[in-house]
Amino acid sequence: MGDGISYFDILVRGGGNIGYILWALSVLTVAMIVRLLIRIRRARLVPEPLRRQLVTLVPSRQMHKAAEIASQNPSLLGGIMHAALREHAMGYAAMERAMEETAEQRSVAMLRQIEWLNVLGNIGPMLGLLGTVWGMILAFFKIVEEGGIPNPGKLAGAIGIALVTTLLGLAVAIPALAAYAVLRHRVDELTNQALLIGQELIGRAMGGESDPTPALRPPREAVQVGQGPDPASRT
Repeated sequence: MGDGISYFDILVRGGGNIGYILWALSVLTVAMIVRLLIRIRRARLVPEPLRRQLVTLVPSRQMHKAAEIASQNPSLLGGIMHAALREHAMGYAAMERAMEETAEQRSVAMLRQIEWLNVLGNIGPMLGLLGTVWGMILAFFKIVEEGGIPNPGKLAGAIGIALVTTLLGLAVAIPALAAYAVLRHRVDELTNQALLIGQELIGRAMGGESDPTPALRPPREAVQVGQGPDPASRT
């Protein structure tokens, strides 16, 4: 730019101390987005090699081997299937309940991690607004100091602080909130995919019925409280 002022000076030094804080937050936001995008992806949470192994083992009722393989895999699918396969002796309903509980725990843990992006996305504009207000206060005091006719250069510097901090606040908020929305949707989608895969596998292994092993549960419908067996059955 002309007059010896570069964009670097404007963006880095023009926001004052609040601008430095916003720059630090922007670096933190980018680092967090990259880290979460690497961790929350299909290849990591619902790995295809593990799915192939489980497709081979679970329908053939090799439950112990499948549970061992799932326990050694730190993915979302591995955790869900390990929880389900540990309950295979209790029937389909117990396995499905274990899957759902584990999926909920894992998804909540991931959502807690990405919640920090939502926090940064809301703090950024607030700090930018703080810088804006501070810059305008400085501008008005410059006018008072100069007796109502301030030096344009001094006045422009104070207004510059207000505008630069507003810009930096938005620069923090926009990518943070966009990444938060994308990652939240990805967590929901991958959790549902893992659950569908697990339900399909245990359904095939247990005969494809909603409750293929009713004999494993106590026959509560047959004998009600306060009733005894049918007298005719004794004859």
